[in-house]
Amino acid sequence: MGTQSTPPPAILAVSHLQWDLVFQRPHHLLTRAAHDRTVLYVEEPRYDAATSAWERRPTPQGVMVCIPHMPSGMSAERRDAVLSAMMDSLVEQHDLDPFVLWFETPMSVVHTQHLHPVATVYDCMDELSAFAGAPPELRANERALLARADLVFTGGRALYEHKRRAHPSVHAFPSSVDVAHFARARDSVAEPLDQQQIPGPKIGFFGVVDERMDLDLLGAIANLRPDWSFVVIGPVVKIDPTRLPDAPNIHYLGGRDYQELPAYLHGWDVAIMPFAINEATRFISPTKTPEYLAGGKPVVSTPVRDVERPWGDLGLVRIADTPETFVRAIEAAMAEDATERTAHVDRFLASMSWDATWDGMDVLIEQVAAGRDQRLVPT
Repeated sequence: MGTQSTPPPAILAVSHLQWDLVFQRPHHLLTRAAHDRTVLYVEEPRYDAATSAWERRPTPQGVMVCIPHMPSGMSAERRDAVLSAMMDSLVEQHDLDPFVLWFETPMSVVHTQHLHPVATVYDCMDELSAFAGAPPELRANERALLARADLVFTGGRALYEHKRRAHPSVHAFPSSVDVAHFARARDSVAEPLDQQQIPGPKIGFFGVVDERMDLDLLGAIANLRPDWSFVVIGPVVKIDPTRLPDAPNIHYLGGRDYQELPAYLHGWDVAIMPFAINEATRFISPTKTPEYLAGGKPVVSTPVRDVERPWGDLGLVRIADTPETFVRAIEAAMAEDATERTAHVDRFLASMSWDATWDGMDVLIEQVAAGRDQRLVPT
């Protein structure tokens, strides 16, 4: 008689990110995980209800988004006790046995400490303690999480080098790219109407607009080149919108669906990453780097470590650190041989995919789970 394969364990993911904000690293990984298992994605609590209750919403990709709604004004102890009970009910209602506990944030470590996963994963995509408004207990919670985690994945090389001494099993999984999705920007796709009416040349950015963006730099390069249009796509988060530079040639279009991004990218002459060089960007590995390149666009960035290497070292991204050098880099990018650049990009991106990233993670998770789950395999 043949041996039937055991289905992979479910994943219970806890995150600081709202699922509907921006489609990024956790979305790419967990939607791939959902191809063959149950995946629950738990957002941070919303304090807007008279009594505690779950809101559950399935996504088209097969992930179940779970949002705890709770009364406001609860003490920290009462909040954690209620959240612990709510997590118990979630595990029971969805029959998560066995399951992997997947952390995107250390802030959930207290109300999940009583759970019994077959593996605990910390997918560390950013150094969250360096962000503006980070909770004071975040560092202590991360130490507790590192003590519990079986595996730590990092979203970039710099973050790996920073975390590798804190845990015996840290693995670098830099952000990857869905090449086929963004390569649509190279085709003759219709440019969205709100961008169509903006005069060119068009210099574009998509992503979250927060303290990681160098707003002074953006304003300065827009002032230096009033004949260029700067298109900014993405939600404004954790910063005062009145701080945004208001030059007439900067166009803030707001957030757009992930599926729409290639059409916007198609209309740009150059893609930019005007990140501030500060503690919040010290360890970032921007997903948009390979996305811009897959879309066939030249890229100019400030000297973020995980952009300089490998992208800058390979000559795939131009690096600039002042308004004047940024403008010159954009001018050079618009004048370069697109055919030669695209061939170079395609050779490098051929070895990158979110599918391969998830498969590599899944192998490590299976090894941990197999060592813990001693139940007999049915025959």
